[in-house]
Amino acid sequence: MIGNLGPLGIGGLVLLLAGVALVAHASLQIAAGIALVVAGLGLVVKSLVAGMLQSWGLF
Repeated sequence: MIGNLGPLGIGGLVLLLAGVALVAHASLQIAAGIALVVAGLGLVVKSLVAGMLQSWGLF
């Protein structure tokens, strides 16, 4: 699965993990952590969809 993500998807996973770590670290930074989680999830989904479309020859 990681091979299908590409650099954008891997960056998304890093942002996702950083966001979760930030939320777990301190309650004052919950908003920033949630923003990182959402941004990372969006990058992962975008990369997976682009990879799927590319494998079908549509993108």
